[in-house]
Amino acid sequence: MGMHCLLSASSAHRWIHCNKSARLEENFENSTSVFAEEGTYMHELGELRLGRYIGAVKESNYKKKLKAVQLNQFFNSEIEESVEVYVAFAIELIEATRKSCKDPIILLEQRLDFSKYVKSGFGTGDLVIVADGTLEIVDLKGGAGVSVSAECNPQMQLYALGALILFDCLYDIKAVRMSICQPRLNNISTYELSAEELLAWAEDVLKPAAQLAWDGEGEFEPSEYTCKFCRAKATCRARAEKNLEMARFEFRQASLLTKDEITEVLSQADDIAKWCRDIWAWAEAMAIDGEDFEGFKVVSGRSNRAYGDEKSVIKKLTEAGYSDDEIYARNLKGITALEKVLGKKVFSEVLAGLITKPPGKYTMVSDSDKRQAVILNNTAEAEFKEEI
Repeated sequence: MGMHCLLSASSAHRWIHCNKSARLEENFENSTSVFAEEGTYMHELGELRLGRYIGAVKESNYKKKLKAVQLNQFFNSEIEESVEVYVAFAIELIEATRKSCKDPIILLEQRLDFSKYVKSGFGTGDLVIVADGTLEIVDLKGGAGVSVSAECNPQMQLYALGALILFDCLYDIKAVRMSICQPRLNNISTYELSAEELLAWAEDVLKPAAQLAWDGEGEFEPSEYTCKFCRAKATCRARAEKNLEMARFEFRQASLLTKDEITEVLSQADDIAKWCRDIWAWAEAMAIDGEDFEGFKVVSGRSNRAYGDEKSVIKKLTEAGYSDDEIYARNLKGITALEKVLGKKVFSEVLAGLITKPPGKYTMVSDSDKRQAVILNNTAEAEFKEEI
């Protein structure tokens, strides 16, 4: 997927808003994760499938490469189905473009250089379609945690900018369309803006922010979004100072705070909780490596008994005369797993009226949450009235 750069497209939201975080992160190892490796694998499989479709991979080579890919530890039916959703979406875009343009350029995993605006800046476009009038950029997201929107997404806009710089001299590009395909969350998000608007953003917003970030200047702007994947989030002083501002309430009981004070605490409570968890995780890792924190120690956690070799256990029990009913437990599969076995249509027909979905427990979230608010009949407004 390419080498890492200081001002990467994937971290653009962070260094555009929290300029100083880019240089601060250099003090921390840029480690990978199982989720990142799984995402890389999904991109490889998607590239292979689409490469075959557009003729970039010959059939004989495709079969060999597919066999190798299927031996990967991440290959399973769920991953394959997710990639197929992306491939189907990509093919739909390709065919629509071919109808309107005789000779579109179709590129897979294309390196896109936007160093004209961001020093040493580059990224990789999963799918780039260039035609007269329109530039299409598609990004596959393998995550199943948080839904990602293409609207005003700086990572997508950087990819589009790199493609525009590369192909604008060959095609008269007026519109730029960016799509994020996130199969595991049934999320396909598309955002369009004019080439003129994209270039204005690059000149007025991107370029000055990138220069500040490169120089290690500008501001720290800790927030839920800038801190989430920042390598320095556990020990960042700016984040600590922001969260410790809440200490002025001296941890008074909620009933002793005004409604405005409660609202202020609520607006930062989630960030404070995450910050505390990040610090704990960082300190725990350091302690396990030998660092000493006064008042804390490393202990062995509770463990559960486990079979060393299940096949040997089954063999021994069978030889001892125990029946399958005594050895094995039979449980009804979960709804999602059973639906996969039967197929959605058969599942709906056979189990019609037997599947229920009770209302979820009420919970309070911020206004940024996309779920519909519940209309309640009661109100606690009077509880927060201040004495005059």
